[in-house]
Amino acid sequence: MKIKERRRDGIAILDMSGKLMGGPDAEAFNEILRTLMHEGVRNFIVNLERVNWVNSTGLGILISGYTTVTRAGGELKLLNVTERIENVFIVSKLSTVFRSFDDEEEAVRSFA
Repeated sequence: MKIKERRRDGIAILDMSGKLMGGPDAEAFNEILRTLMHEGVRNFIVNLERVNWVNSTGLGILISGYTTVTRAGGELKLLNVTERIENVFIVSKLSTVFRSFDDEEEAVRSFA
């Protein structure tokens, strides 16, 4: 998995690509969140447009990130969740936890 970070209006957008499956992915994702939060960023959008697979450990990575950000008073939202991954969220009931958007502009505005 690869993660590219960019910012819009004080929001960190994490563009992820590849497979989200745990292991080193978990540490990389958590390290990016910790670094950005240390810099004062509290709101995050995780763009899953180029993620082609998420397993249970990958779901755990997203849940852990969500919990970390929420406890620090921020928000973590998802962008461009593919139908395949959305089905995993529905089955696992995580679709009730994460706010998900199909449009980046709408996702950014949702923090206002």
